[in-house]
Amino acid sequence: MSMDAVFRALADPTRRQLLDSLHARNGQTLNALCAEMAMTRQAVTKHLAILEEANLVTTIRRGREKEHYLNPVPINEIADRWIGKFERGRLTALSDLKKRLEREDR
Repeated sequence: MSMDAVFRALADPTRRQLLDSLHARNGQTLNALCAEMAMTRQAVTKHLAILEEANLVTTIRRGREKEHYLNPVPINEIADRWIGKFERGRLTALSDLKKRLEREDR
């Protein structure tokens, strides 16, 4: 699958929210995913189709329902290709520093 399709899929906040939901609880049905979203079933289905085309979500049919699962491989490939080459160690250190400063501000 092309990275362009993955980037396009990740560009939409609704699709990122669906991925976050699957990350929190993998193997959800369409009904379960719709319950967490403020949109129609048809709209959620369209977003899931885009995520499936980008290989970010896979499905398994269980009887009459499909369970949706997060596929982290394309995101990992992006991380390796685009983040890894920018020295992940320094970025992690900066991120940790930012988190620590945010905690101190509270």
